[in-house]
Amino acid sequence: MRDEVKTSCVKRLKRIEGQIRGLAAMVEDDRYCIDVVTQIAAARAALRRVEEEVLRDHVAHCVEHAISSGDKADQRRKIAELMDVIGRADR
Repeated sequence: MRDEVKTSCVKRLKRIEGQIRGLAAMVEDDRYCIDVVTQIAAARAALRRVEEEVLRDHVAHCVEHAISSGDKADQRRKIAELMDVIGRADR
């Protein structure tokens, strides 16, 4: 992972960590259910953005390298793992 992507992802994940702590406090404080659900959706969306950033970096570097290398086995492997992770992302 490139340094700027790593820095961005760590920053986002620390923010998400704070959101999760806030969610725990909301539940402990018996906050209104819809407010809790709204914050859960926001945390999930933030995680999706981190996931997209990591996947974009993977495609831009790891997959691109496999394609430019001409190594057919490596190309198939990178595409297969990418398809697997995309398939799991919606579950």
